Amino acid sequence: MTIRRIKSGGIYEDKVGYCRAVVAGGFVHVAGTTAQGDDIPRDVIGQCKSALDAIKAALEEAGSGLDQVVRVTYMLENRKEFERLWPLLSETFGANPPAVTMIECNLVHRRYRIEIEVTALAPNA
Repeated sequence: MTIRRIKSGGIYEDKVGYCRAVVAGGFVHVAGTTAQGDDIPRDVIGQCKSALDAIKAALEEAGSGLDQVVRVTYMLENRKEFERLWPLLSETFGANPPAVTMIECNLVHRRYRIEIEVTALAPNA
């Protein structure tokens, strides 16, 4: 089995020892992803959009896409904010709904309000 690792250059990849995504066994496994960049949005919706953009880029580099996502885990600092995300998530995945889990937990840094992890099919793997 071939394993392909995709790095995004995120600040935690080298510190923690992981990569943004791994393509293996016909799937793309995307690591927990928070908002990206120097200007992290303060609101949960902006952070969710930023994380989804980073996930989309990793999936596309792997030869997949958001329409191939089969599993999503949302990790939020405050579960009460999850409902605010439903319109964005429905717009993103509505035509191709994945299995979903939402977990309330502490995240890697206090500035983050959401982290998203996905598994997608890798049609070209």
